[in-house]
Amino acid sequence: MSPAQAIRIAEEKGLDLVEVASNANPPVCRIMDYGKYKFMEAKREHAARAKQKNIVVKEVKFRIRTDDHDFDFKVRHILRFLEEGDKVKVVVMFRGREVVHRDLGFKIFDEVLARVAEHCVVEKPAGIDGRDMHAIIAPKPVDPKAKKLKESKPAPEAQNA
Repeated sequence: MSPAQAIRIAEEKGLDLVEVASNANPPVCRIMDYGKYKFMEAKREHAARAKQKNIVVKEVKFRIRTDDHDFDFKVRHILRFLEEGDKVKVVVMFRGREVVHRDLGFKIFDEVLARVAEHCVVEKPAGIDGRDMHAIIAPKPVDPKAKKLKESKPAPEAQNA
C-alpha cells in the first residue's frame, strides 16, 4: 500500500501511521494510536529494568604482612559478600620492595581461594597490575531447581518434651 493511502486511512480512523520496522524492505508501518504505543513501550522497558540485577563488586585488600586474625576476618567478609550474591575483587597490595616477592602474593591468593573454593568461581585469575595483584571471584551459579526445593521445605517444628 502506498504511504499516502495508508495516511489517509489512518486519518479517517482518527489514528496515526507508525513505522514499526524501519530496517525491513519495504519498511513496516501500522495504523495505531501513537500515544498508547509510546506508553506501552515505556511500560515494557520499565518492567525489563526492574527484572535486571545490578552486579556489585566488593573489594577486599590484603597485604603481605596481614596477620592471621585479620586474614580470617577478611575471609569471613568475602564469604558474606558471596552469599549476598556480590562479586569480590581480592587485592594484594605491595609497598616498596615487597613487589619483588610476587610469590608471597600468589600464596595469599591460594590461601584465600582454598578457604572459599566451595562458594565461588574464579572469574579472573590473579594478575599483577602496577603495585597491586588482583583477582575477581564470583558466587557459584545457583541451580533454580535447588533453590525452589530449599524454599518449599517446611520449617522444622519445635519438639515438645
